[in-house]
Amino acid sequence: MAVLALILFAAWLLIVGGIRGYPHARRTGEVPLRFRDRTASAQWWSRVIATVGLVVAVSAPVAELAGLGAIGLLDHGIVRGAGVVLVGLGIAGTLTAQTAMGASWRGDVDPDARTPLVTSGPFAIVRNPVLVATETTALGMALMVPNVLAVIGFGIIVVLHQLQVRLVEEPYLAQVHGDAYRRYAKRTGRFLPRLSVPRGQRRDA
Repeated sequence: MAVLALILFAAWLLIVGGIRGYPHARRTGEVPLRFRDRTASAQWWSRVIATVGLVVAVSAPVAELAGLGAIGLLDHGIVRGAGVVLVGLGIAGTLTAQTAMGASWRGDVDPDARTPLVTSGPFAIVRNPVLVATETTALGMALMVPNVLAVIGFGIIVVLHQLQVRLVEEPYLAQVHGDAYRRYAKRTGRFLPRLSVPRGQRRDA
């Protein structure tokens, strides 16, 4: 299962990075990731934490191959099989959400970009479907090789997404799109669908 996890991890990087990144680079002449963040800024820290999380996550299957044991309660064929299913769903969900963004998709936040606010498709359900799908993939990877490193890696990714969304993406979107984003945020959950829509905040015509 550890070898399969490494293969799926590589496939995930290729699909979510290459399949979306290459057309973006062809269309705009720019790579979808920026590396000009101010040192110690929120986005800089987000990138550092993301790197650590990916390294820890990919270390989990390597560690299992090297003999690191699994967590007893999770060391079951059904759990590992469920992990494979979640990885597949996560990859498909990520690609679907990225496609729904169209020309607005970026690998991270570009403060100089001014792209349309996407509120349709999966973005009508939650505001961050790409990150939800990514966490689904990460959870699946952790269940495939359920050792301590996998759990730590998944935890880092969840914390990263909270910081990235709250400290980087939401302030940027509020600044660029103003009231349109604030209305969208009131009627749509950050990571989970809202069970009810506040009165007066039904979908805009």
